[in-house]
Formats: sequence, C-alpha cells, structure tokens
Amino acid sequence: MEYLTVTGARENNLRDVSVRIPKRRITAFVGVSGSGKSSLVFDTIAAEAQRQLNETFTAFVRGFLPKLGQPDADLIENLSTAIVVDQKRLGGGSRSTLGTVTDINPLLRLLYSRRSTPHVGAGYQFSFNEQGMCPGCNGIGRRVQLDHDKMFDRSKSLNSGAILFRDFAVDSWYWHVWAQSGKFDNDKALAEYTDAEWKLLLHGADEKVELAVSGKKSMKMDFEGVEEKFTRLYISASEEGASDRKKQTVAAFTTSVRCTECDGTRLAEAPRTATVAGRTLPEICALDLGSLHAWLPTVRDAEIAPIVDEATARVGALIDMGLGYLTLDRETSTLSGGESQRIKMVRHLGSSLVDVMYVFDEPTIGLHPRDVGRMNALLHRLRDKGNTVLVVEHDSDVITAADHVVELGPHAGSAGGRIVYQGDVAGLAHSGTLTGEFLHRPVVLRERPRTPTGHLRLTGASANNLTGFDLDIPTGVLVALTGVAGSGKSTLVREVLLPQHPDAIVVDQSAVATSIRSTPATWTGVMESIRKLYAKATGVKPALFSFNSAGACPTCNGLGVVYSDLAYLDGVRSTCGDCGGRRYTDEVLALTVNGKSISDALDLTAADAVEFFGAQSGGARDIRKRLQAVVDVGLGYLTLGQPLSTLSGGECQRLKLAGRLHEEGNIYVLDEPTTGLHMSDCGHLLGLLDRLVDGGSSVIVVEHNLDVIAHADWVIDLGPDGGDAGGRVVFEGTAADLTTAPGSFTGEHLARHVAAHTPAHAAAPA
Repeated sequence: MEYLTVTGARENNLRDVSVRIPKRRITAFVGVSGSGKSSLVFDTIAAEAQRQLNETFTAFVRGFLPKLGQPDADLIENLSTAIVVDQKRLGGGSRSTLGTVTDINPLLRLLYSRRSTPHVGAGYQFSFNEQGMCPGCNGIGRRVQLDHDKMFDRSKSLNSGAILFRDFAVDSWYWHVWAQSGKFDNDKALAEYTDAEWKLLLHGADEKVELAVSGKKSMKMDFEGVEEKFTRLYISASEEGASDRKKQTVAAFTTSVRCTECDGTRLAEAPRTATVAGRTLPEICALDLGSLHAWLPTVRDAEIAPIVDEATARVGALIDMGLGYLTLDRETSTLSGGESQRIKMVRHLGSSLVDVMYVFDEPTIGLHPRDVGRMNALLHRLRDKGNTVLVVEHDSDVITAADHVVELGPHAGSAGGRIVYQGDVAGLAHSGTLTGEFLHRPVVLRERPRTPTGHLRLTGASANNLTGFDLDIPTGVLVALTGVAGSGKSTLVREVLLPQHPDAIVVDQSAVATSIRSTPATWTGVMESIRKLYAKATGVKPALFSFNSAGACPTCNGLGVVYSDLAYLDGVRSTCGDCGGRRYTDEVLALTVNGKSISDALDLTAADAVEFFGAQSGGARDIRKRLQAVVDVGLGYLTLGQPLSTLSGGECQRLKLAGRLHEEGNIYVLDEPTTGLHMSDCGHLLGLLDRLVDGGSSVIVVEHNLDVIAHADWVIDLGPDGGDAGGRVVFEGTAADLTTAPGSFTGEHLARHVAAHTPAHAAAPA
C-alpha cells in the first residue's frame, strides 16, 4: 500500500508531527476542537499540495494565483493533487443562484427554448443575466429605492433640517434648489405637507428653478426631487461600480424591495410567461428540488431526452446530498456553510479524475442523522474510483465508516498538537483516547424533565414552507427544535419567533470578525480594560498598550509578523525581527505589572489570565468576568493575543456564546451550538446550557446532535421531511416519548442512537 507521509509538521500548535496516511483510502482526522486537525490537514497537507501545483505554472500565471507560503514541516512526500471542499460560503453576488452555480439553469433554459408555448427563442432569451432580464430591475429581482424614513425627519421643516442626508442638508447646494423653488413653506413640518407637496418634494417637476447665489449672478437649475436626485446620483451610480463611500451612503438611506414589474422573478415578460406543460420557468425554479425531480420526466420526449436526463441527474445528486428542500431560485449568498459545501461536492460526482486527494472539512455540519449515510456513500464512491479522501470530522457515523483514523490531541491548544492514535476504527475503540472513549459511551435520555415556568406563544407560523400552525414553546427549560434539513426550523426562529418575541437573544453561525488584528482580547472587550489597568499601574497613557496605536512596533505595525512580497515567488510570513513577534516597542515592553509586560499578558491563556488578573486590584473584575465566560465555554486554552483568523468554526461559535453568558432571565436561541465540537466537549456544552436554565433563562437549541436532543427537557420536531413535504409540527414532548413517535425521522434515529450506546454495547475498558 502507498502512503502519503508527513515528517516534522509544526504549523500552529503541531509539535513535530509525523504521520503516514494510506492512499486511496478514507482517513478521518479526529480530536477535540483546537487539537491541530485543521493545522495538519489544511494548513500543511492541502496547502503544500496546492503550492506545489502552483509551482508547475509559469511565473506570469503564478502572479495571478494566491501566494501560498511553504508549510512549516521537514518533509511531505507522495502528495496527490488536492481538491479542497471547505465550508466557505458560495459567493457570486446577487445574480448567483443555486440554479446558476450548479449549471441546472442553462439546461432548463434550453428546455424552454425548445418547448415553450408561445415559442420565445434561443436559451439566452430565458436568462436573467442576458437578453431575458427584466428591464425594471436588470435581472436582480429586487429594486433598491430610497427609504423615506431614513432620509427624512418629518417632524422638521426644510429650514430646520428635515432632510437627514449630509449632501442634501441645510445650506447645501442641492438644498437651495428645493428651498428657493418657492413651492414650499420652508418652515412647515414635512408631516403637514399635502399629498401634492410631498410628491413634489420627492419627484420634482419638469421645470427650472432660479437660484440666487451669493456674490454671483443667479443661475437656473432643474427642479429635481429628493428621491429622483438621490436615485440618479447614488443608487444608479452604485449599480455601475462606485466608491466605498457611495456604497455606504446607498446602504444607509435605501431599502431593497421586490421588483413590481417582474414580481421578483428577474425575467422579462415573454420568458416570464411562456410555459412548458402549463408551467412557467419561474414556477419551475421556485419548486423544491424534490418536486422538480418528479416534474422533469413528465416533459421528456426523444428530442429533448439528453437535456432532461442531464437536468434530472444533477437535481438528483443535490437531493442525494440532503438538499432536496432547496429551490433553484435561492440566492447562493443565503446558503449556509454546510449547504455550500455539499453543493460543491456535487460538482465532483461526475468527475473521471483518479488519484486525486479530496479534502473535506466536517461535511456533516447541518445534516440530519438520516442524511449522514448519504454523505458516507459519496465518500466511498470517491474512494472506490481510486482517490484519497481526507475528512476532518466529529460525527461518529463518519468516523466509524472510515478506513483509517488519525487522532490529534490529547487536548487543545498547547496541550494538543500531537498524534495520539493512528490505525483502524476497531483499534480506536480501545485506544484510551478521548475519541475512543466517547465513541461508544452510554447515552441516557433525560429521566426527569424540568417543569416549564410558562410558554412562548407563536401564532400563524406560515413563512416559507411553514403551514400556518400555532405553537407554545415552554420557557424555563431546555428545548430542542429538531427536524431534517429544510423542515422549517430556521424559518420558525427567524421569521416567526424573533418578530413575535424580539427580546430573544440569538447566537447564530454568522462569522466572528476575523481580521488579522482581531484577537480574543479585542473581541471580548477585555483589551481596553487591560490597557487601562496597565496604564494606571505604570503611569502612562493607555494608548501605549495598544498594538494598533501608539505602542505598536513600527516595523510590523503591531502584527508581530512581517509579510514579504517576493514578486513572482511565494510571499513569506515571518516573525518580526525587531520585536521578536511581541508586537510592541521596547519602551512599552519594559513596563510591567507584577512582572509581566503587556505582551506577556497577551501570551497568557484565558484560564491563566483569569488567575493573573484575579490577583490585580482595581478594574480587574470586568476582565475576570469576561475571561471566565471564555473558560466556561471550553476555550480556556486560547491565548489572549491569538489571531481570530486561526480559530476553527467551533471555536468561533463558542466565543460568541461566551459573550452572552452569565445573563439571567433571558430567552436564548442557539443555532446548532455543537457545530465543530468534539463529542467529549458536548458534555461541557450541555452543562453550560443547564446552568443557563437553572439560572432562570430559557434555552432553545436548533440541533441535529442526538446527544443534545436526548438531554433536552422538551423536543419540538418539524417535518416530516424538507421543503414542501415539511413545515409541520410532527412531535411535541419529551425526548423519551420522541423515540416511539410515529412518522418522526428524528425519533427513529434517536431510538437507534440510544440503543447503540447502552452499557451493554459500550466499549471494553482500555
């Protein structure tokens, strides 16, 4: 058997890691969050494969490619070309939809060009990016227009500043056009305007206004209304490419509304209304993929069979990935990281390439347990074609389906970065590692659910695929909101719960700010308190203790590293020679508190920092409180000065949760808080959630994780399936009752999960 070998890898927290990975097999990389999995798989193996591939191109071509530095490792041998399928969200802007990114839309356009009634013409005439675009919105489906509430304070007059936009404010050039027009009482509040006056202010009239300009002759100007002028100068200009300032201005004073001309379908009248088998193209693109998959064969005939068969196959591949609830008109910008990753995976299904190395980053994120089997089937198909598959994963079903397992650890951060096991799955169960220990641990359903203190009433839940039901969510307990992907969980939270109960606190999966200057200290807000504490103790100004301000090393500008652009060669990231990576000037580093400089303080882990600042007097209470929350969510190993860009997705999620801990009497809504969490960390998370509930808060978790569902006091299961086949409440009750609930995929898998992890099935002691 051939092996990919890595010798002496030292990226991030890796400690001279050496490993042999079998080729043409599935290898699962496991370990707690922060143990070094991503550092080994992505930052070392995949990065070197991509770098070496780029080296085969000419210097001219490399100038257009990303600059990839050489990973910190002694030797990497027997690499294959790497295809990285990560969780970065699909881009493409407002013109990119699921249909365009998967190339299904071009097939449907071709189908409609051949069979539409009335006949419209070639395929490009059905494209909202070409000749078929709606003239009213240029194929976007929405129109950006002035938001009157943002532009005007109607309690004021023109003279007192009713127009809030700075460029149109009192005494501005444009303001004089309206003030000197003679058509308005400049001291009359806009709220008292007649309909005719309001329309005149917004849209103007086809005439000139004579302006008296001080020191100059009077001049005539077009009497253009506020809305017309703003649309011409800012909105239209922004669409054609504009400065950042102009884009920010447009965002601040506008709102996006559905195009009334095409009703949001993006198409002109002819392609919008033409039908095939009684259905228009917009109607077909609005179907969930399951319904579309059933419709396509009904229009198949001998002439268009190749088109229909290819479209059916591509839609079927998306359904196999558990995405049957999506629609082709869904903008790619609204897709989650997990959805984006699975869409990327579909692209590789038809590839005939072999001896490729596929690298996946937790491909089961956002997947219901029912759909994990489909994911495993895909990984096996890729392997069986002769490819090497590397998977960073926490899901036990994926781990047990792998041919080979590499575990890093034993813990996270500086306590990790070592290989603690490599071998087959059977050996992992008896390895004594955290993954081996928890892989077959007993799972116990909550026996005594807590008693609710009240209920959150949701009425008329009818957004997207929700069927218009009313729902009572118990408060003062831990509630799990479950169901397959697309069943309506996120819609219920975003479109129903939050509008009806806006005081709820949502900790979702939106990204944490990860600029190269962001750190746990800056993100949690303790950096300012630390600077003030050091300033007070040393008698200098706080700005000296900022690596973004006065105290920063001038060579690296407070980054601690220097990025060197080597023109046609790969860029190099190196430790700053002047400050030795410590970010500050020598003068600042000489100032200490209890023997530690500001740089020493930023090198402390969150856990050590709680102890260090606990010994300080004055102003340290807030620091301790905020950092204790970081420790409580299991991130005590992070250093205060670690760049947030080095954190995994799970670490970012928990860092956000830390910012909302220790608040009482709140309603918390958590969107898959187990994302990126090792199975051993789920227990810590559940302990946190229990403390929130016991402290008087209500916690609602949107989850697929069966351990969390088993631990909940109350479960609300939506479904039974996704898209049009979902949107209903399938079950309400305890986790124990869910295991016997008919028609619930969640209940079926929970029962199987509990049965497979009873003490009788537990692994023998190591």
